[in-house]
Amino acid sequence: MESNLVRYPDPAVQIIDPSFEQYRIRTAAVERLATGFRWAEGPVWFGDGRYLLWSDIPNNRIMRWDEETGVVSVFRKPSDHANGNTRDRQGRLVTCEHGTRRVTRTEHDGSITVLADNFDGKPLNSPNDVIVKSDDSIWFTDPEFGILGNYEGHKARMELPTNVYRVDGRTGDVTVVVGDIPRPNGLCFSPDESKFYLVVSGKSPREIMVYDVADGTKLINGRVFVNTGPGVPDGFRCDTDGNLWCGFGGGEGQDGVAIFNPAGRLIGRILLPERCANLCFGGLKRNRLFLASSQSLYSIYVNAQGVTLS
Repeated sequence: MESNLVRYPDPAVQIIDPSFEQYRIRTAAVERLATGFRWAEGPVWFGDGRYLLWSDIPNNRIMRWDEETGVVSVFRKPSDHANGNTRDRQGRLVTCEHGTRRVTRTEHDGSITVLADNFDGKPLNSPNDVIVKSDDSIWFTDPEFGILGNYEGHKARMELPTNVYRVDGRTGDVTVVVGDIPRPNGLCFSPDESKFYLVVSGKSPREIMVYDVADGTKLINGRVFVNTGPGVPDGFRCDTDGNLWCGFGGGEGQDGVAIFNPAGRLIGRILLPERCANLCFGGLKRNRLFLASSQSLYSIYVNAQGVTLS
């Protein structure tokens, strides 16, 4: 474990708006838990086993960190260039795979079930990030990052627009919920699932969009939630107060986590020496933030709790 901490409160935690003070634990610091990866992504917490999984995309593996011992090990290799991960309501791992251009579920016995690998008979591009709603439906983004070259997947031709999809948890039917978005990336629901947030990586400057969720299955009234300027948003999660904790890049002063309140106002930052691609809440009280950041995995305790199974 490494830390550059020289004093409390950790200067890496920046209060942009006074409302963020309540979420800072003044004696909690950013901790580097592990390093030596090529592109860390897709962290997901397994509270029943007290461990974290995350993807190391170019190294074609999913890694595991154990809370009790701090031991880092390989959970799955090859991982088919896995990217985003989450858990469903039965505690099973759900994974986006660049290499096979599909979304899969790891069953309790370790077998793999394919949830989606095509739409209208055409292969998906490279599923990127994924979440599971309380009705067991699976929502995922499908940009082209994994087929642009051979570093994070396999170079291939796009055959579908870059859409956001929903997989019905009961029937398995796949539908487009947002069509032809320029490089859709991170996604999450608000705590009550009435709103849906989406990173649009193909816009310049990049945007975080918000949609209203209609009938639990459709997205309407899309509008810009945050114009991120020079910042580079990626994966994110909501806390129980509806704040958006967003993995961020863009260089010094931007790399780390940006926290936006439900009105879209930037209220705080957690600065890192590397770009943060994605994050999740974990720990016994869901108040430990795990940050998958370029070549390293970091964590910090905060006075906020992630939404259950976020």
